[in-house]
Amino acid sequence: MPRVLTALSIFLSTAILTTGCDIKPDLNAASSVPASVNGAGGKDLKKEKENEFASAKDSGIVTVNAKSIADAATIIARKQVPVLCYHHIKDWTAKTSARAKDYIVPVDAFRDQLKMLADSGYQTVLPDQLFNYLATNAPLPPKPVMLTFDDTDLEQYTVALPEMKKYGFKGVFFIMTVSLNRPNYMTKEQVRSLADEGHEIGSHTWDHRNVKLYQEEDWATQIDKPTKQLEAITGKPVRYFAYPFGL
Repeated sequence: MPRVLTALSIFLSTAILTTGCDIKPDLNAASSVPASVNGAGGKDLKKEKENEFASAKDSGIVTVNAKSIADAATIIARKQVPVLCYHHIKDWTAKTSARAKDYIVPVDAFRDQLKMLADSGYQTVLPDQLFNYLATNAPLPPKPVMLTFDDTDLEQYTVALPEMKKYGFKGVFFIMTVSLNRPNYMTKEQVRSLADEGHEIGSHTWDHRNVKLYQEEDWATQIDKPTKQLEAITGKPVRYFAYPFGL
């Protein structure tokens, strides 16, 4: 089913992405530090700021000048990019309920969908590309589409991935970390392999708890720790987050 990007538009209007990274570049401060300003105790504020931005760059965070980011109205008015959200990719059985069918795409149907996209000239894009397009009107390939996968289901690796490789498609995999290495779910090695092959790995909380119900330590358990775990597994920054149950 399509994934609605209203929240992304809101984040972009303030130049902030929902991420688990500790570093949040001060966009308003970019390129505005005087050449020779020392703070209390003789600190070189310019040098501190340069180090801060260098750390952000090393972490994979791209600093964008706030003036270059479009306002919310402009972002919302841009031509929309379809985002397809998949969960299970397996065949229905006699026990599959009507509600469950909303989250399960039969294998042949999934194959047909990818073939249709490829035959129609669609090309997959990843979140960084979509961000740059919405925020700065950076060009996208003709007929862009984003493929996303939630919940770490094993068939996303064993069924979806081989089909995607046929067409050179890349996707975004939102990982629920409590499921790693459990039966019928991906292993840590498989998640790392996805990242190594150029797919985007994002966080989908620890155990799919509704964000609206979080209290105190839930924020660390559900967001901070899973993000750090995924970064340790992939060796790459994890900058994207999919809300369980949406917004």
